[in-house]
Amino acid sequence: MFPLVLRKLAWCLTAFLVVLSSDLARAEDKLKLLIVDGQNNHNWKAMTPVMRAELEKAGRFTIDVVTTPPNGAPKKDWDAFRPDFSKYEVVLSNYNGELWPEEVRVALVKWVGNGGGLVIIHAANNAFPEWPEWNRMIGLGWRDANYGPRLTIDARGLPMKTEPGKGPGAGHGPQHEYPIDIRDSEHPVTQGMPLRWMHGADELYHGQRGPAEEMNVLATAYSANDRSGTGAHEPMIWWIPFGKGKVFTTVMGHVGGNDTRAIRCRGFISVMNRGCEWVATGKVTIPLTADFPPTHEARLIPEAK
Repeated sequence: MFPLVLRKLAWCLTAFLVVLSSDLARAEDKLKLLIVDGQNNHNWKAMTPVMRAELEKAGRFTIDVVTTPPNGAPKKDWDAFRPDFSKYEVVLSNYNGELWPEEVRVALVKWVGNGGGLVIIHAANNAFPEWPEWNRMIGLGWRDANYGPRLTIDARGLPMKTEPGKGPGAGHGPQHEYPIDIRDSEHPVTQGMPLRWMHGADELYHGQRGPAEEMNVLATAYSANDRSGTGAHEPMIWWIPFGKGKVFTTVMGHVGGNDTRAIRCRGFISVMNRGCEWVATGKVTIPLTADFPPTHEARLIPEAK
């Protein structure tokens, strides 16, 4: 009887240790992700909690948030803003505001160049027109027509550049639902997505300008003339190599006021989650969100109460 009790205790202890070691292994497998916010012409205070919650639900990340000083803050406040990028595999920018201090800019460029993964969401590509390395990393940004080349996708599905000064500069029509066309269905982020799916009500950026170098366009959307658009297929999701690192951009994700429909789109959530994992590892293990949008209908997660 006594040996039987000991055997049962030993079995319980072994099972506990197996579960514990499994949990520890899963924790160690998680990628460290930093969200940077604090200034934006969009409601970053409404955006960051929704995006953070969905990233956490993916089960692949541990997440910190660093918030910059507000616009016009004194130098001493900016002197205290020194995020340690080296602690993270992924940095997600939800920032569009004042230029960061030089020390921070140098640190980010070095971190990405050494293999870090940077993710740009919507208006974060509006930031820093005066920062050359940033413009190389994002490829296209919210700039006027004279700033640099524009990149669109032609009727054959091939990239087409427009010279600086020709065609429109950055803009968008009214917020509306629109279909996303996958241009690279073999990429880990877009693999398994329908070749066309409906995105929740959002701004459709057009006429973006920049160096537009080494851009790998994963998805586009048609900017319709009757929506104050350009009549062209505009890039919506792309990535750019930078040194040993990768920079992943989606210009989806507008939040004006408390209207979070664009970032509650199940398609956007999959793009964000999988993009963050991919820039860090080169692979994607996160499945597409349940009830992924089909061609004809946008599908959103419920609004948080």
